[in-house]
Amino acid sequence: MWLILALALIALAVFLEKVFHFHRAQINATDFVNGIRNSVKRGNLIEAIALCDETPGPVAQVVKAGIVNHDRSRDEMRESMQDAGRTEVARLERRLVVLATIAQITPLIGFLGTVFGMIQMFKVIQEAQLPSPGQLAGGVWQALYTTAGGLVVAVPTYIAYNYLVSRVQNLVLDMEKSANEIAGFLMRRGEGREQENGTVAALR
Repeated sequence: MWLILALALIALAVFLEKVFHFHRAQINATDFVNGIRNSVKRGNLIEAIALCDETPGPVAQVVKAGIVNHDRSRDEMRESMQDAGRTEVARLERRLVVLATIAQITPLIGFLGTVFGMIQMFKVIQEAQLPSPGQLAGGVWQALYTTAGGLVVAVPTYIAYNYLVSRVQNLVLDMEKSANEIAGFLMRRGEGREQENGTVAALR
């Protein structure tokens, strides 16, 4: 039971840390992208990058990668944004495996405790020869206590794990949507500038 309690405290600490992290990472992606567009339209890329640095969360980092590499080819810009996205996803998923592991092993630890308890009970039965029904019931109750404890920890931990996974998926969707919007905007802007330069050159 002490081991199960320790795992429960670890799971709680990880859950609270991830909830706080996801709360900070969750932003209004639409408003953020619109702000970046306005800065880029004014030709103020430094302001756009500063806005990304001031905004917490993975969306800002992915968008920043696109802005920093806006003058490269389309494939290179997209690749830089994908690299940033993979880095941010890895950061979001960090320590989630701890919750998954605790949810899986606590019932097994509880069952193991029950097995040890049953072994101890049968040992007492062997030594006492004729134990009373009360002694048998008490031994079974104590043996099953760890199984119940393992399940009590595993069920909420598994629910917390699935909740955090859903939050990660929502953040990843925001990243992909924002990255596609900014990438398309930067590409169209670059193509428009190239056409303008070509027109000016032709007139000369």
